[in-house]
Amino acid sequence: MFDPFIAPSGTLLGLLQRGRGDGTLHALTAPRAEALAALNQCVLRDPRQDWQVENRSLYYARLYLDLNGELDAIAAHLFGPEDVLDTDESRTGLALAVLGHLASYGRLDALELLRRYAATGSSWAWALDELALRDDDAGLRALAAPVLARFGTDPEGEAELAAAVRDAFEPRPWRLWAEDPRESIATRVRAAQETGCFDRWQRQMQPTGPRPGWSVRAVFEWAQAGMDRGAALHVPAARCLVAVAGPEDRAEIVQAARTGTDGARCTALRYLADGNDAEALDLIEAAVADGTTVVVEAAVDSFERMRSVAAVDRARRWAQRPDPLGAAAGRMLACRGGARDKDLVLGALREAVRGEGPDAPTLWTLVDGAGRLGIACAAPVLRHVYRETASSHLRGRAAHALAATDPSFAAGFAVECLWDCEETTREIAARHAETGDTRVVERLRRLAADPAEEAEVQTAVRSRFGPDTAGG
Repeated sequence: MFDPFIAPSGTLLGLLQRGRGDGTLHALTAPRAEALAALNQCVLRDPRQDWQVENRSLYYARLYLDLNGELDAIAAHLFGPEDVLDTDESRTGLALAVLGHLASYGRLDALELLRRYAATGSSWAWALDELALRDDDAGLRALAAPVLARFGTDPEGEAELAAAVRDAFEPRPWRLWAEDPRESIATRVRAAQETGCFDRWQRQMQPTGPRPGWSVRAVFEWAQAGMDRGAALHVPAARCLVAVAGPEDRAEIVQAARTGTDGARCTALRYLADGNDAEALDLIEAAVADGTTVVVEAAVDSFERMRSVAAVDRARRWAQRPDPLGAAAGRMLACRGGARDKDLVLGALREAVRGEGPDAPTLWTLVDGAGRLGIACAAPVLRHVYRETASSHLRGRAAHALAATDPSFAAGFAVECLWDCEETTREIAARHAETGDTRVVERLRRLAADPAEEAEVQTAVRSRFGPDTAGG
């Protein structure tokens, strides 16, 4: 996956890349050619920090509709020579998802592009999933022959076909094809379905890993073997210890947490922390002081999972530390601290923004904590995070925190949040945005009538209208 350039937050491109509501509002008042150029750049070079969880497709599809945008740039992207050279679905996934939403809105040109790409493109499975939700039976049946032609009729090809059927996100096309009147197609798909079911059953019948009869040492060795081959198994290994370890094994586990191999040490720390062992906090502190990078990460993660009063008290002592344990202490107080911890959480929030910038992973928890604790003094920092972060999820968390800390939120950011790319952000905007702004009432009514909008958002919209005005 390429690392996209993110434009400054004050530019049209930067707003659209971030999925901010102001991006749509600015695009609708900008010259149409300029707005479409920025929109196309976003769709063709996915700007998301995590393309698998952040939402942009509905946001961009709605803007194509509002601008009556042509799809020539998307077609060139999908059917260009690079589609053969770079088959990673992250290159085309956003464009295909946008086409899917456009097809739902009745754009026949988007539907035709999806059909063509499912027949000939490298990421055909993604396009087929989009069509499974939107196309009619006749359109899907027409794709049976070109899709099956991708797979050879030799044993290797049939195995690949069975894997494709088994792993399909949307099974509807395959079910249709299994009942296809063309016997050559139906027979082949049914055979692939049967093979896929058998493969799944076989994997379930042949589990690997620890058994209840294993010893504590065997679990540690399994965790280390996984680490040696690059697989972090200390979390499942710690769960296994719960099943196999007894009180007589505590000394061995504590010793492993002090001086064991990396796999054993990580496993032991996790196990002791989850059990709120009396020595867990001291062992975690020692691991951060002298452990390898992987041990330090496991120790910090184990500490953050603890929920005891002793862990929160220790977090108050550690919050000023300039190391990963200090950062974890700030996050723990953000999650589990009380009113007395507001200054420590605010300090951690400011330090994170100052030291790591508005996209620091630690901000997710700290921003939530600022909202949970109602830290009014955090509002300026939260507004900065809201404006500058490239993560639409973090921006949504900042919006939630601002709703709890900033009196100006309802008349300010909440208005633009009605056009945000994340449904949870639109939901909180629907609950808070002041309706004195005529754009707000119009937007709420549009969201209420949009069949593509999430149910939670529409529920929030309906809560703002009385029974006599909900349909107005």
